[in-house]
Amino acid sequence: MAYTIGIDYGTNSVRAIVVRAEDGAELGSGVFEYPSGHQGVLLDPSDHNLARQHPGDYIAGLEKAVIGALESAGSVPGFQRNQVAGIGVDATGSSPIPVDAANRPLASHSKFSENLNAMCWLWKDHTSIEEAEQITQTARELRPQYLAKIGGVYSSEWFWAKIWHCMNVDPAVFEAAHSWVEFSDFIPALLCGVRDPKDVKRGVCAAGHKAMYCDEWNGLPDKEFLSALSPKLAALRDRLYDHAYDAATEAGRLCKEWSAKLGLNESIPVAIGELDVHYGAIGSGVQEGTLVKVIGTSTCDCGVISAEKQVPDIPGICGIVKGAILPGFYGIEAGQSAVGDIFKWWVEGVCAGDAALHADLTSQAGAMKPGASGLLALDWNNGNRTVLVDQRLTGLLLGQTLHTHRAEIYRALIEATAFGARAIIERIKEYGVPVNRIVCSGGIAEKNSLLMQIYADVTGCEMLVSRSAQSCALGAAISAAVLAGIHPGFAAAQTAMTGTKEQSFRPIAENQDVYERLYRLYKQLHDAFGGLNAKADLKGVMKELLAIKQSAADSGGSHAS
Repeated sequence: MAYTIGIDYGTNSVRAIVVRAEDGAELGSGVFEYPSGHQGVLLDPSDHNLARQHPGDYIAGLEKAVIGALESAGSVPGFQRNQVAGIGVDATGSSPIPVDAANRPLASHSKFSENLNAMCWLWKDHTSIEEAEQITQTARELRPQYLAKIGGVYSSEWFWAKIWHCMNVDPAVFEAAHSWVEFSDFIPALLCGVRDPKDVKRGVCAAGHKAMYCDEWNGLPDKEFLSALSPKLAALRDRLYDHAYDAATEAGRLCKEWSAKLGLNESIPVAIGELDVHYGAIGSGVQEGTLVKVIGTSTCDCGVISAEKQVPDIPGICGIVKGAILPGFYGIEAGQSAVGDIFKWWVEGVCAGDAALHADLTSQAGAMKPGASGLLALDWNNGNRTVLVDQRLTGLLLGQTLHTHRAEIYRALIEATAFGARAIIERIKEYGVPVNRIVCSGGIAEKNSLLMQIYADVTGCEMLVSRSAQSCALGAAISAAVLAGIHPGFAAAQTAMTGTKEQSFRPIAENQDVYERLYRLYKQLHDAFGGLNAKADLKGVMKELLAIKQSAADSGGSHAS
């Protein structure tokens, strides 16, 4: 019997699971909540776009979460640590970390221990909006092919924009950084004892989707292009990497130091690092025709198409990258910059509530009919990742009256994220990407049946839920199982180790009819405020919302949906 470990670094915590490689059964888990900042995120009250994390939390969490998972698995009869055959790691991204020449985070140096710019620049940090816009403009003029592969717009969430912003606002940190390593690449390198940033094996998913890496132009953007941004960025290129790898390549072997810390066999394979949602797609059984939605603080949508096929460029998505999810396939990524974070903002930030209030508002919202609140929202509280790719966009709530209550707003926010999800599905289908099956994963998909039903009603698609509550960690464990030789390839490993729950959520026809009307209004707002329709006439939107509200009242007011 053989086992692998999957390690999932999320926005607020790291979780490790021990998986039986034969069938994907999860024997034990361990969780470590990041201690720094607010729920693990370092913030700046003067700048709502800033979000950083202390790399020291990652290192401490690695040991504690894995040991916790192993101790938990130890209660299962027959399990022995020496049966663990490999480790896989996923992490958020783009979350680049400035490191020194020995691959140590700058934040580990006393000089930079309190400097936010020396921390990991978390995926949802949007301080580099201006730099991202300049990268987009320069690429349009000099290298339009760079943009074609990433949806046409470079995002402030991504690698080069964040590094350039660091150079602009804190030259001391930029000059002290010998190199920058993506979070998803840093942890596997740490486990393998890599001491030189140049020796870190980089995953192609982060490189291709976030750093404009592509084999068609020999890797990273060329130095002439980077020099047009800044000569210092061009000089940095030599200290980054020349090649990025898909999940068929291991990041290395478990080093002596971490073997001793974790009590595992030295030299077992460590899988190449991938972004959390990419391994989450693997852990949810992604294949051609299946769209995986990993729903958490944000949402990422992942699909694959055979690398033997021609894949058109798709405007407004996060990229089409060969090998980004599964070897032998193009990985397609899109998503929403905030989903769970929007509900958290409303319930915990505005309403000053907790988990009990989340549950109470969910119950109240579930008793309402679609359209009964007369509300309509835009899901842009943290900008728009897809289709507009504009972090300067903000949220909107329309239709409030003096009688609007907080559960109605809660439901409207859920509906807004569902409308955003539909816009993404329609965009990728428009360009020939097959979506025959949707599998959802993440804590929200697991726990919130109201949201899942609303998503089914809004999109008109059945919503399946991944069998594993830890699909990202499971995907990392699957990669480790393949590299350890336990399964002959990813298809066989997914067949053996993944599945979906028996319960699914199918569209309810009467709800669909109402949501068709609401989605048309959402699209009017989307195109008007998103800059797609300069001549938009919105004067009828409020009155149409009132008409929909009245129709819901005439038909009975509320029911569970």
